[in-house]
This record gives sequence, C-alpha cells and structure tokens, in this order.
Amino acid sequence: MDLVNKAIEFENRKMRFPTTSDRILASREAKSLILALNEIYKETKDGKLMDIMKRLTAKKQKIEKRLKGKPLTA
Repeated sequence: MDLVNKAIEFENRKMRFPTTSDRILASREAKSLILALNEIYKETKDGKLMDIMKRLTAKKQKIEKRLKGKPLTA
C-alpha cells in the first residue's frame, strides 16, 4: 500500500505553490495518484480508497481553480 501512503503524504503536504509550474506539477501528481488509486479501487471496492480519492479530487480542484485565475471583467 505504498501508493496509499504517497496519496496521504500528498494530501497532508502544505499547498503553497509560488509559481504556475509548481501548481501544474501538483495538479498532475494529484491526477496520477487518483487514477492509480482508482485502478486498485476497481478490484477491491474498499471504501477507504474512495474517501482518499474524494479528498485528493477536492484538493486538485482547488489547485486548478487557482491555475485558472480570476475572470476578467470589462
């Protein structure tokens, strides 16, 4: 369950990304963790994995929202 440990470590990491490239890398890392956990979940149907995936998805969405920035108003 090394993958689960990586996911929990990512989740507990401080989400402070000073540059855009850091945010992009964090978003990609979250996506790869979610997809890998999903493959395991398909076989085991473990509810704990689903909870981890939900929390990672929420964190990934926050990162992506920050990437898109504020909409410009005319």
